[in-house]
Amino acid sequence: MNSETTQPRIVSLIASATEIVCALGARDRLLGRSHECDYPKSVLRLPALTEPKLDVGRSSGEIDRQVKELLTDGLSVYRVGVEGLRDIDPHVIVTQDQCEVCAASLADVEAAMCDWTGRDVEIVSLRPDSLADSWADIRRVADAIGCSDTGAELVTHLQDRMQHIADITSDLRPRPRVACIEWIDPLMAAGNWMPELVEMAGGNNLFGEAGKHSPWMTWKELRQSDPDVIVVLPCGFDMLRVLEEMHLITGRDGWADLKAVREGQVYITDGNQYFNRPGPRLAESLEILAEILHPDVFSFGFQGVGWQRFEMDAAAVN
Repeated sequence: MNSETTQPRIVSLIASATEIVCALGARDRLLGRSHECDYPKSVLRLPALTEPKLDVGRSSGEIDRQVKELLTDGLSVYRVGVEGLRDIDPHVIVTQDQCEVCAASLADVEAAMCDWTGRDVEIVSLRPDSLADSWADIRRVADAIGCSDTGAELVTHLQDRMQHIADITSDLRPRPRVACIEWIDPLMAAGNWMPELVEMAGGNNLFGEAGKHSPWMTWKELRQSDPDVIVVLPCGFDMLRVLEEMHLITGRDGWADLKAVREGQVYITDGNQYFNRPGPRLAESLEILAEILHPDVFSFGFQGVGWQRFEMDAAAVN
């Protein structure tokens, strides 16, 4: 292996992969990012090589409409900057083919590379449907950028950290029944790795199946399940954006009658920074859930930063 392949130039087009590359100690080799990559903060200095074709500042219902129109027309949700890629001339590009809506997809990258005139580029496409997939993806990225041993160590560290919480919660009772909302309008439950995190945090997950895509849900289904705890973590939204949209839920018939609402067990979270990114900060995501579900046992310092209890008065930002 020559010096060029030993120190590959890296482009990451998905936020979770950017965090993986940096956690592996390869931040200095990361030369391009997606428009959504914002952690660690130092990556903001890198050129953004993607942009959305929709207005992400609109309401969740309008975003959903725009996405469906693009996909119905056979169009991608994102643009990939071909010229920017050529300028960087990367050895490795990390993208994903798990969700066409979440970030630039494998198809987007392949389209951008179709008339590439330089040398071969390794495209690492991630597809994390579960925690096990996320750990495998960390190892795959590590292998591609020459950090295999570091990747194995990182995975072991994250697994041990999370298993420590699961060991504690395994004996905790009661285990609250939890509904995780991943999109507000229309309603979507959280799937993929989220059911596993809820169980590890000491809850019983009501909607979504581990290892499967997030399912749509109806208001009737949410009311009939009458969860003990509701956690709102829309994909791509921080807590302020969630607050701005909560009226779309709280204005529905029967909201005040839900057990979680009556008992003050509705929480909003920064889904964008934590739960929606299947990378190293899944450990922090589990810690947030543990704080929410068992505050008398866990305190990791995320309240007010990664999550907060929803109060109706807070919705006055609308």
